[in-house]
Amino acid sequence: MEKTLRELAALIDGVVAGDGEIKISGLANITAAHAGDLIFAVPPHLDAAKISDATAVLIPRDVEDFPKPAIKVADPRAAFAKLLELFTPKLNIPVGISPKAHIGTGAKISDGATIMPFAVVDDCAEIQRGAIIYPHVYIGQHATIGEDTVIYSGVTVREFCKVGKRCVVHSSTVIGSDGFGFTTANGVHTKVPQVGNVIIEDDVEIGAHVGIDRAAMGSTIIGHGTKIDNLVHIAHNCKIGANCLIVAQTGISGSTIVGDNVTFGGQVGTVGHITIGGNSVYAARSGITKNMPEGFFGAGFPVQSHGDWLKFQAALKKIPDMLAKIRRLERELAALTADNE
Repeated sequence: MEKTLRELAALIDGVVAGDGEIKISGLANITAAHAGDLIFAVPPHLDAAKISDATAVLIPRDVEDFPKPAIKVADPRAAFAKLLELFTPKLNIPVGISPKAHIGTGAKISDGATIMPFAVVDDCAEIQRGAIIYPHVYIGQHATIGEDTVIYSGVTVREFCKVGKRCVVHSSTVIGSDGFGFTTANGVHTKVPQVGNVIIEDDVEIGAHVGIDRAAMGSTIIGHGTKIDNLVHIAHNCKIGANCLIVAQTGISGSTIVGDNVTFGGQVGTVGHITIGGNSVYAARSGITKNMPEGFFGAGFPVQSHGDWLKFQAALKKIPDMLAKIRRLERELAALTADNE
């Protein structure tokens, strides 16, 4: 595909700076760009973009005197993402049910849905219009997959679970595995039946190898627009708010309630049965051990304000020098004591 810089600018509400008739044949990052490529750059990467091999650059509107042909936009990252959709080759996915798929008794497959070979849609499950079910997916009994949702290979959606519209679930994720519930008597662990389900609301994306446990009773809920990275575990009866970001290797313990617009960095962990206020950010490896307020920026274990954590980290770096000074003072004191004896 080839487009002029001016044609691309029109697609993303951009303003051309320089030659608008140059041809763009691909998209790339700064280090891998070649002639014909368009890249994007924001501070502090503008200088690297200036000397790259790219033909043109997407830059913020307030950048002046840029030496390469450019498109100025309000948000270069978002504009570049839109262009990626244009330049990415479309997959050929025939609509309909493969004869090699298994469709259970009473299952409802809407017109326009796609069920690929070796997928299993169990009894009384429902696949709505525009949904795509890749090979080797298992959709359990009475489960529902919403319109235009994509379920990639190896995913399991267990019985009675519901996945909303326009969701994406990446390979090898399990939705609705049993919650980790046991009673213990005389050293013997006895399983507590997990009879609830999982509800994934609309526009959620879930990465690969994620485990979202079904509720013991009621529902584990993932709110509208939330995005979950690979290798995340969300335990039974959790309620995750809308538009959250949950980064890889985070573990959220059972019955935790998370507000809207919360970001968890990588490897964040929580205890169970707490409430985490919305519009908050928790840095990587935070350990959340108690109820947390709205609008909090946390870090460390146990979690504290990010500012306090930075001060603590700065103080830790001084400990070796402090220890050396204390030992020197101890030696001096011992020498003075010996002289006075």
